[in-house]
Amino acid sequence: MKIDIEGLTKRVPGTGDFISINYLKCNNCERCLFVCVMNLWRKKEGKIYLTDDYQDKCLECAACFQVCDAGAIMFKYPAGGTGIVIEKG
Repeated sequence: MKIDIEGLTKRVPGTGDFISINYLKCNNCERCLFVCVMNLWRKKEGKIYLTDDYQDKCLECAACFQVCDAGAIMFKYPAGGTGIVIEKG
């Protein structure tokens, strides 16, 4: 399921990288693929990865970080004043 957030949010630039994955810890359980409502996680050739444009689409909910039992996903909220701004809802 894809969520359409057009008109509900805006982005303040300057977030930098706020999600990363440690491939030494990743066990390819695919939980991140299933929990991300924005479909920002992918699996190709047996490797889990985050889409290049995640900074522009991520809702910053940290669900991927929370479901990663292997501790492979690192998440930190973007610096104050940057990132997603929920305008309606």
